Parts: sequence; C-alpha cells; structure tokens
Amino acid sequence: MKTNNDHGRPDRVALGVSLVLLSTLLTSLAEVTFRYASGEGLVWQYFFWRSLLSVPVLLAIAFVWGEGAATVLQALRPWPLVRSLLFVLMFITVYAALPFIPLATLAAGLYTSPLFVAALSPLVTGEPVRWRGWFAIALGFSGVLLILQPGTGSFTWLALLPVAGGLCYALSALLTRSKCRAVPPATLGVSMNLAMVAVSAMVSVALLVLEPPARIVALSPFLLGSWQVFGATEWFYVGVLTLLMVANSLIVSAAYQAAPSAIIVTFDYNYLIFMTLFGFAFFAETPNLLTVAGMVLIAGAGMTVMRSAGHKKNAAGR
Repeated sequence: MKTNNDHGRPDRVALGVSLVLLSTLLTSLAEVTFRYASGEGLVWQYFFWRSLLSVPVLLAIAFVWGEGAATVLQALRPWPLVRSLLFVLMFITVYAALPFIPLATLAAGLYTSPLFVAALSPLVTGEPVRWRGWFAIALGFSGVLLILQPGTGSFTWLALLPVAGGLCYALSALLTRSKCRAVPPATLGVSMNLAMVAVSAMVSVALLVLEPPARIVALSPFLLGSWQVFGATEWFYVGVLTLLMVANSLIVSAAYQAAPSAIIVTFDYNYLIFMTLFGFAFFAETPNLLTVAGMVLIAGAGMTVMRSAGHKKNAAGR
C-alpha cells in the first residue's frame, strides 16, 4: 500500500506497519533480556557495551549499502544527533522513575507518546490527523489503560518522568519523519549508539566520582550502582542485546521513514501485547480479562488506522 506525502517520497504503509511490528517484537525481547540481566551489573554498563559493539556492525552494514566513510559524518550531523539524544533521554527518564512508581503508572505515562505524535504531527511534519486517526489513537490508548490499569497509587510528580519519556520518544519519531527521512537507517543507528556510548560513559564516570551514598544506591542498584566484572552469562546478555539493538536501530528508523508517524505509533502499541505474551511464557504472568480486552482494543485501533490509510489511497487515486 502506497500513499503520497509532502516529502517527495511515496509512503509505503504496509511496509512501515510490518517493520514497526517487528520492532516491537525485538524491543520486547530486549526488555526480557534486561530483566534477566538486572541482577548483575549496571544499566549504564550494559548500555555502554551494547552500543559500543553495535557501532562497528552498523558501520559495516553502512559500507555494504554504499554509504561509505560518509556514514560517521552524517551520523554526527545536528538532526541525527538531536534525534539520538531524545532516544537516550527516553531511556533515562524510564529507568530513573522505575524504582519509585508502579510499573503500570510508568508504562501508561510512556505510552502517551502517540498522543504527543498526533498533537505535534501537523506542526512538525505537516501531516494532518483526521478523525479516524484520532479515534484509532484514542482506542489504542484506551487499550493501554485497560492493560496497565494505572491510577491505583497516589499521584507523585515522579509519575511525570515517563510522560516526559513519551514526549522524547514522540519528538524523536517526528524528527525521523521530518528531518532525517533521507538519512539511511544504518547511519541513524550509528548516531544513536554513539550518543548512548557517550552518555553511558559520562554517567558512569559521574557515579564513580560522586560516589552516591549506599542508601541512595540501594534504591536502584541497576541505575546507580558501580560497574561489575562480567562473566560468561553477562557477556551473553550483552551479545543478545547488541544483536537486538543493531536490528532495531535499522528497523525502527525505516518504519518511520516508510509511513506517517500517526500510523506507526498506533501499531507501536503491540509492544504491550508482546510483553504480555512473554510475561506469560517466561515469568508465568497470566493476563486477566482486562488485559485481553485491552488487546482487542489495540487490534481494533490497528485495523481502523489501516482502513483510514486505505481510504486516503483510494481518494488520491480518483
């Protein structure tokens, strides 16, 4: 399915949807891996090694695709770097809030990103969101709320951190669409991983110099602890995370380049479905009726937005 847009390239909606579904699958696998890995080491340590090992692989892919030595220069240009830093900020806000607020509140805050994308798309990318798109996003967000069941605890300002993460993700998606659409996915992947290496190194050095008190570190050892000596198991986790990062760096960039942002973020909700399935498979977490109802709403949102894209295509061809 192809539609026209204002950026000179035809949209490939079916390709974009397929890519974002694959991306949500890989992201879910990475979250499962991080959950297993969180018992040892520091999140910044995993981020550092995962991204450092990903860079040469992505550079090799870039050379094969014909981007050559210009890849690094392109990766360090302002817009790719801004996009990459927004991704890094998203990770920081999520892990900073993790020890202090319920997971449901955290996830619900993070998945406000489609609402930010819908609200900002007309301003940033010039892509209007019609009533079907708003309805699909609202439907998908309702499914998220059913699955996560937020609002069970008292409100705290820390709950705004994942909302900030959702905003960062939305802005990075919109920048991919509006400012980085012609940048090859491998180059965007190199940029994001270089930013992650730099930020992880700086935070690790800051923790080493500042030496937070033990009582503070105890709140979130995975976020505030010190680097550990990795054994075979930890390096296995690093290897798996590196492969997932390389694949996802290419896929998520290509998804937002292929189809409008509002469509992609609607199907990004499938991350929750994959996480529910993996929770059952790996951690014996059985979904309840509200979770099943949420999945139905998310699937309905996906079908609605695809139908809307089909109507646009038919109208353009008349």
